[in-house]
Amino acid sequence: MLLKSLRALATAGAFFACVPAWSATIDLAGVPHEDRITVAGSPLVLNGAGVRYKAVFQVYTAGLYLTAKATTTDGVLAATGPKRITITMLRDIDAAELGKLFSRGMEDNMDRAAFSKLIPGVLRMSQIFADYKKLNKGDTFTVDWVPGRGSVLTVRGKVEGEPFKEPEFFDALMRIWLGPKPADWQLKDALLGVKKQP
Repeated sequence: MLLKSLRALATAGAFFACVPAWSATIDLAGVPHEDRITVAGSPLVLNGAGVRYKAVFQVYTAGLYLTAKATTTDGVLAATGPKRITITMLRDIDAAELGKLFSRGMEDNMDRAAFSKLIPGVLRMSQIFADYKKLNKGDTFTVDWVPGRGSVLTVRGKVEGEPFKEPEFFDALMRIWLGPKPADWQLKDALLGVKKQP
């Protein structure tokens, strides 16, 4: 009887060893972030996630997904394969103003000549946010970098127009949070996975 039970346990163990590990969820300010997702058929891992603060107020959560973890800005930008940044609002915000802040964040973290080449894409992104007028608490948008396609902007689950083709556009977006003048230094460390926010 004991031998039978041991055999049954061994068989069950072998079965579960073949089943892929279930992904875990990290909760930030009530917003779940899966630690593993799939973008364009490629498995991605959560590189880091954190909360954007303005003074003492929570504005949004951000999560960065890559094919393999990176702890530096250069490492994130050099990473191959698809990438995703996901943003979930923690308060209602003027969407046009958010679009302007993103544009300014891109400009502040690039040299002028490089930024000038991206102006058509920056204006289109700003207009997309302006058309929404308001993003409400709980609204989510993502930007996916898909090699061969470009940067795909999805707001409230809806893909917004054609992808932004230039690889430099996604890199410029990343610099909003990871550049030398990031939107929030603590969020930068959290996205790079080098330090958790207090």
